Amino acid sequence: MNKVVIRFANGNIVKGTTADFSQGKDKFHLSVMNAPVDARPVEIWTKDLKAIFFVKDFAGDPKHIKQNEFDQACPQSARRIKVVFMDGEVLMGTTMGYQPGRQGFFIIPADADSNNERCYVVVAAINEVSLI
Repeated sequence: MNKVVIRFANGNIVKGTTADFSQGKDKFHLSVMNAPVDARPVEIWTKDLKAIFFVKDFAGDPKHIKQNEFDQACPQSARRIKVVFMDGEVLMGTTMGYQPGRQGFFIIPADADSNNERCYVVVAAINEVSLI
């Protein structure tokens, strides 16, 4: 099970776990955090999202200050990329799979101390992408 924070294009945020997300599919299921034990997983349509953040834990580190700087240990084989979302948020990291015609792609944050292990970015929620 993957711990995820789902950011919808409309600004809503939902936390939970998923076992069936695939970038090749249009939808997946989310077991919402703090839902009743007998609650069924919720169906999530990728087209409605801004991004999916695969996190280390749900609490994160409230004292952590987000850094959009690359760690020297950053793999050189991956492309460095800067993503500016429609809402103005900026995410910098590395990717092996960005192609403009796809629905989305994975990015590993530049901030090695981030609570995010990786993010799936939905291309429709992006204002600008630049390779660094």
